[in-house]
Amino acid sequence: MIPLKSKEDLEMMRKSGEILARIMRKIKEFVSVGISTLEIAQLAEELLKKENAKPAFKGYRGFPAAMCTSINEEVVHGIPSERRLKEGDIISLDLGLNYQDYFSDIAVTLGVGKINAKAHKLIQTTKNSLFEGIKKARIDNHLSDISYAIQNCVEQNGFSVVRQFVGHGIGRSLHEEPEIPNFGRPDKQTLLRAGMVLAIEPMVNQGSWECEILDDGWTALTKDRLLSAHFEHTVAITNNGPEILTLCS
Repeated sequence: MIPLKSKEDLEMMRKSGEILARIMRKIKEFVSVGISTLEIAQLAEELLKKENAKPAFKGYRGFPAAMCTSINEEVVHGIPSERRLKEGDIISLDLGLNYQDYFSDIAVTLGVGKINAKAHKLIQTTKNSLFEGIKKARIDNHLSDISYAIQNCVEQNGFSVVRQFVGHGIGRSLHEEPEIPNFGRPDKQTLLRAGMVLAIEPMVNQGSWECEILDDGWTALTKDRLLSAHFEHTVAITNNGPEILTLCS
């Protein structure tokens, strides 16, 4: 059974999402050539503390950091380190928080300095696919309508959707039912209802959709070592349509 949120729950989730969006805006401004991913993660922890929020990822199933920082061919779950960003890199930043036991989740992919046209198209397509999926997060649509919209946008632009990792429900836990694949046929699976809150998160590869995991047990890379991008928003399904709780421009 997919949890439905009460009015009180939704108000708290709006607050959680608002805080997360504010933090991500500041992190995006901080990212630049020469910055290490560890410095980015440290900033995230400082900002969370100032907002009286807790990192949702740190310690989750043993993950060692407050956020995931995935560079170039790294798809998701990159562990922050002393590695410094270079001109032309792309970096995916994935951050979740716990505010008074209400969770929200967000991801963005940024170009570092000047990036090439193919990388720019990958980032823009991934972002567009997220918003195409969000358009389908409406009462009486099916869960798979979201998945199909994302896949269709991605493949029309010549890229591939990662299949090993999916979006998820979110609320009083970081991961709730349902799982939300970024591929599949429309008009299938669960009917969407007001009060559901979903973390919708397409992960898109420049080449093949296949991935593999490094020996650290976390970092996922494209099997062909081509670029990957990732975007995510926490979205509430309401009587007035989808409400993006983590909108940060």
